[in-house]
Amino acid sequence: MALDPSRTVAELKELAELTGDENGAQRVAWTETWERGRAWLREKVAPTGAEYEIDEACNQWFTLPGKSERALLIGGHMDSVPNGGWLDGCLNVLAGVEVVRRIAEEGTPPLTVRLVDWADEEGARFGRSLFGSSAAAGSMSDQDELRDRRDADGIALPEALVEHGVDLDRALEARRQLDGAAAYLELHIEQGPVLESLELPLGVVLGTFGVERHLITWRGQAAHAGSTPMDKRRDALAGAAKLALEIRPIAAEVGDGAVCTSGAVVCKPGIVTSVVETAEQLLDQRHLDAGKLARLLELAQEASQRFAREEDVELRWQRIWSIDPIPFDDRLIELADEAVREVSGSSHRLPSGPLHDAAEVARAGIPTVMLFVQSLRGLSHTKLEDTKEEHLELAVRALDRLATKTLGGFA
Repeated sequence: MALDPSRTVAELKELAELTGDENGAQRVAWTETWERGRAWLREKVAPTGAEYEIDEACNQWFTLPGKSERALLIGGHMDSVPNGGWLDGCLNVLAGVEVVRRIAEEGTPPLTVRLVDWADEEGARFGRSLFGSSAAAGSMSDQDELRDRRDADGIALPEALVEHGVDLDRALEARRQLDGAAAYLELHIEQGPVLESLELPLGVVLGTFGVERHLITWRGQAAHAGSTPMDKRRDALAGAAKLALEIRPIAAEVGDGAVCTSGAVVCKPGIVTSVVETAEQLLDQRHLDAGKLARLLELAQEASQRFAREEDVELRWQRIWSIDPIPFDDRLIELADEAVREVSGSSHRLPSGPLHDAAEVARAGIPTVMLFVQSLRGLSHTKLEDTKEEHLELAVRALDRLATKTLGGFA
């Protein structure tokens, strides 16, 4: 069976009809709609003869035995955010299905080939992203905290997992699935504007950003908005506002793709007639280089201390979460670059700001690389998410070329 990228586009549309509505994709993990999409996926893969299994973390695996038990993994995720786009996650899997079809038709591959649909990449229902891939990678170290997580309806995560045949205490047993993995490939929409701005359909991902995420609490003094002179105020919001603007020149100073975001500021007492007593500010900082990520944090902390003195307010930093930068495999990056150039004529290397299942696989020590395909207007996690169909077809061809090169180079 020859590779048919147009079939992937048609199947993406079919899945959107099956599991979406007028507001977008609705395949939130641990829901009936998600399971409907996963059952549909099994039907699509079945004609290839690939062996099917589901592991302890609810990841779906489709295996074509090869001449070697060492395995080339191709992966993605079928779950979406609520009201999501028609491509995020499922493109990865359905492009992989088309590659598996082509390989199955040609006979026994030099390596075993395994397609994986990771469970709950998005974390949309319970706020825990990368569930299935972190379990398989052995990096899920927060199971005690996971037991206490609840969704908007008060349902506990372990309770929801049981409905889908998952015992949280056994989820880490999925680690066995990565035994013998030779390489991991993942295709994804960019979810950003870089490739479109360069007028390029495809790019090669160098790795995923490291992240520093903090809650910064500024504490001043509530006072009447009408009777307190401007120079007598201890305004907590003033400090937060200064930092929100200062992170722009900080990111520019560190450079090389640095990004900083003040995503929210919650003010108390939060009334129009009072000076702000407390401002709780969320700060997210990302970089592909660990040293430069540390420098971003250092500069932000120094600036916040200066602003706290200027506004005569108290300051407290609390780390919410952090992850080190995760570089991808140099050899696979070169192969990916070759594949992209062969199908589209030119390539571009760029980091990934969002995390992906590929990051967890790379953390487990498995050679990993990702391909990006252009996102129109840089939009994702919305029903407006889109990519030109001709670019989607190029992406499937590039993934197929990369799979062929990896099977030859890693056998």
